[in-house]
Formats: sequence, C-alpha cells, structure tokens
Amino acid sequence: MNVAPRLTGLVGDTALPSLLELDHVSISYPTPDGILTAVEDVSFSIAAGERLVLLGPSGCGKSTLLRAVGGFLKPSAGEIRMNGRRIGAPGPDRMTVFQEFDQLLPWRTVLGNVRYALERGKSMPRRDAEAIARRWLERVGLKNFVDAFPHTLSGGMKQRVAIARAFALEPALLLMDEPFAALDALTRRQMQDELLKLCEETGNTALFVTHGIDEAIRVGTRILALTPHPGRLAATFDVPPDTRARGSSGFGELERRIQETVFSAPEIDHV
Repeated sequence: MNVAPRLTGLVGDTALPSLLELDHVSISYPTPDGILTAVEDVSFSIAAGERLVLLGPSGCGKSTLLRAVGGFLKPSAGEIRMNGRRIGAPGPDRMTVFQEFDQLLPWRTVLGNVRYALERGKSMPRRDAEAIARRWLERVGLKNFVDAFPHTLSGGMKQRVAIARAFALEPALLLMDEPFAALDALTRRQMQDELLKLCEETGNTALFVTHGIDEAIRVGTRILALTPHPGRLAATFDVPPDTRARGSSGFGELERRIQETVFSAPEIDHV
C-alpha cells in the first residue's frame, strides 16, 4: 500500500507549504550478491518549523534517507525536492549534525570551528563570523571554552559545538543523524532539552534520525516509523506537546502504539 506525499504541513490550524518533499523515493546499492534495496517507495513532506523524526530499527534505511536529503546519495527511483526544486547535491540550505565526535576540525579551536564554517559557508568577513560564532557558543553553554581544541572536550561538549555551528549557518533544514546516540543517558537528556529549546526559539526545521522511541517522542513534532529492511513507511504519529513528558499518560500510550508498529510493521497508516 502506497501513500502520496503530504504536500502541506499543519502547524496549529494553518496549512503551510512543504519545505521538503520525498516523492516515492527508493534507494538501492550494487553489492557482490546483486542489488540491495535499502529504502523502498518512501513518500513524506516536512513543513517549515516541524521536527520530523525518522524512527526504526538498525538497518531500516533511516541514515540512508538522511544522506539522500543532504544530497550525498542519489535516489534510484523517485524524487527529493527542497522548496520545490529537485535536490541534486549538498547545499548550504541543509546542515548535518552526526553522532560521531570527530566532525570538528581538530586543528581549530571551538571558536575557530564555528567561525570557519561561517567564513566558508556564508562568505562572511572574519569579524562578523567571529561575533556570530561567539553568540551561538554562548547559547549552547560554551562561552568559557572558545579557545579549547576538540581533543580536550567531552563528547557532549563536542556535540554542542557541532550544534552551535549548524544553527549559526541558519540552514533551512537541520539534518540530525542520531547526534546523541554515543552520549551517556544524563548528557543525552540534557542535549535533547537544549535542542528543543533552540528549535523552539529559532523556529528551525529539523529532520532527526533515531532508533530510540523515547528520544523520538521527546524531540519530534511528528514521527515516521519505518519497517525493518528494506525501509518502508509503516505509520506516522503526531506528537502533541503535552505528550513529551515521560511518565505522562500520553507519553506511555504513544510509546506503546509506536512500539507495536515498529515491531509488527503493519500496513501503512496515519495515527
């Protein structure tokens, strides 16, 4: 059963045009044993201001879809559009934060990493880039670490630098590939809270990949559950704001419904 891409997103009672659209996208790889299909016939859209979470077990194609949206992979079928234009390559309108801690330039300081991205990505004069970099590093709690080098930072601090760099560039779409997966539970929760606060303050749009149901409910406004390999859409779940608090009845009920969907992989449905 296929679903057509949703061409508008709903925020409150207002229909908004889609920022990103995936139209019947499939992604396959050649292997020594033949063609391997990682993602099959996936369609969805994201409206400006949404935080859409791709949720599913390892190997279901979540990161593959994210790389295709980033312009690093070409779909074998279907089309990906940003503001109505087909994505054919990486661009400054999309910025990715990965889970790996080595995404920073090791020979540059914390300030230098963010400033360099602004100088290169937005052709910004050094003085202006430095002012913006300092402002964002202060917002993520790193005001006193601007002169530190990445190897001296904890994992959570490195991710804060990467997030500050991403927000500083003001991309139309943030792509987040399990950015907190390698952190301890307490730091992961803090980073989720900080990300939510930044997104709500700035109105940024995000496509977030995770295999954790708890994290999906915490950070998303909408969740797309994918089936095990090959990845297909199993269901979509809207996440009301009052559902995000663990321990609430809404959280527990949504967690149960998602878990049943992810593990049973039913027919595509909207929940």
